[in-house]
Amino acid sequence: MDIHQKIDTLGRAAALDCEGPPLVGRQQRKAQMIAECITYVTHPQKGKMPVLRIMQTSACERNCYYCPFQTGRNYQRVSLTPEELAAAFDQMQRKKLVDGLFLSSGVIGGGAKVMDKMLATVELVRRKYEYLGYVHLKIMPGAESAQIEQAARLADRLSINLEGANESRLALLAPKKDFWHELLPPLYWLRQNQNRLEPWVKRPSLSTQFVVGPAGEADRELLTTVSTLYQEAKLVRAYYSAFNPAKGTTFEDRPKTPEIRQHRLYQADWLLRFYGFNLNELPFDASGNLPPGNDPKLVWAQQHLHQPVEINRASRAELLRVPGIGPKSADAIIAARREGRLNEAQQLNQLGVWTVRAAPYILLNGRQPGHQLRLPGV
Repeated sequence: MDIHQKIDTLGRAAALDCEGPPLVGRQQRKAQMIAECITYVTHPQKGKMPVLRIMQTSACERNCYYCPFQTGRNYQRVSLTPEELAAAFDQMQRKKLVDGLFLSSGVIGGGAKVMDKMLATVELVRRKYEYLGYVHLKIMPGAESAQIEQAARLADRLSINLEGANESRLALLAPKKDFWHELLPPLYWLRQNQNRLEPWVKRPSLSTQFVVGPAGEADRELLTTVSTLYQEAKLVRAYYSAFNPAKGTTFEDRPKTPEIRQHRLYQADWLLRFYGFNLNELPFDASGNLPPGNDPKLVWAQQHLHQPVEINRASRAELLRVPGIGPKSADAIIAARREGRLNEAQQLNQLGVWTVRAAPYILLNGRQPGHQLRLPGV
């Protein structure tokens, strides 16, 4: 394999291994690098930007039952040296094909050994090629504390994938991984070791990922763990990957997890992160799952918002409980109220409110919008 074939193969492999949005489709590019290894992430300052998402190696010894890289499966095993990968990234970055690196890996020879290669790659990117932009680095199970510390100095984001909702669920997915000793401690490392990093080092953000479905966990189990990590470890984001069986793996005969379940988990996750909900307010059913038929915020409103919310007096927290109002539109409402009272549904539309959804739960000057103005599309 030449370097371009390796980049192509490990970029496509990363799409199976890593969290985040889908890869962009194959496009015509003047450069010889392969577009299938490029994805987009949203940066707080730069907005959407193209990132090289790739694995250091697709060889793995951990034998996770759901994983396409499971030991013994007929899958092409490819590796890149730190020098090869850093040089390839530098070429793509200089040609403006990418503006960021998302590096993960299979585990072969132990987590610490492969972590050394990943860190060496990023060291070359930072030191030799003087790249100062976005780097997302996945921490391998079994990584040592000194490696986590080095990763924190090099990367803008670190991800430590729990995969299972808790210890018992992880054992059903990946019996060679240790929830309490390998996976959970790195998520708490940054919070507990702030003073080990120099004052000028920007603290990386933290994310994790779960495989949803094949271990039989309930939504409450997943969101209980996530809620705890948001509060205790300052996790910034969790990813939920609906299980899709791969032939030749232990779980090849298990059913695919419906995409709607993944979608509902993300909606509930946003309620925890951005809308001020706590775990016990989420509308779980008797089995601990979110109702698949409706947005969990709408379900909560149907159960609890028995009195409409007066838009002209409601606090930001009260506005965020109304279906059709998000953080941006809530802030826009509060800003608009400083200029005068809001009287018409059209004003709310202009502020970004999904008025058709909000109408049953709000008042404008004491009147429901449906009695004041016929809403578009109704």
